Amino acid sequence: MSTPFEAEFVENFLIIWDPKNGSELFKLGFYGKPLGIPKPKGPEFDVPLILDLMEGLYLLEKRLIKVFEAPGRSIVDFEVLRDRARRLYEDFDLKYLVYRDLREKGLVVTPGVKYGCDFAVYKRGPGIDHAPYMVSVKSRKDEISATDIVRAGRLATTVRKRFIIAVPDFEGNRIEYLIFRWFKA
Repeated sequence: MSTPFEAEFVENFLIIWDPKNGSELFKLGFYGKPLGIPKPKGPEFDVPLILDLMEGLYLLEKRLIKVFEAPGRSIVDFEVLRDRARRLYEDFDLKYLVYRDLREKGLVVTPGVKYGCDFAVYKRGPGIDHAPYMVSVKSRKDEISATDIVRAGRLATTVRKRFIIAVPDFEGNRIEYLIFRWFKA
């Protein structure tokens, strides 16, 4: 890829209108969702690609996309997009650190809302394998009750996933991952 893909900022999403470019970006790491196709059968599709602000910010940081806003096609830079994402996502900075770290480790990260967590994480990608991990992001100040852990464990066991609590440390510039394995006693 020689130049970044163009993405238009529309409401709370980024849209890559050119289906060819959207397919190319999707192939690079399962970024986005093809419009109207909940489970794409392959990397080629003939519809625009929709990105959420979390993955859009990551792609902008990696210079894989450039973002503009209509009318006038004014350029949206990293700081502006991050500020908008902060208004949309609770604890955005914590979640973005974890998202970026998991992506840098070569994992495919998707929203985990259907599992009641922040992220569903794949080793290879949706449609290729099942997401083996559910990730919930917590700050060092958050309290987690025994009931919260049992609830997460039951859900993770039901959907056959490992439950992970990610705890970013801004000062140490690292993330601790607490991985729970469930077993029958």
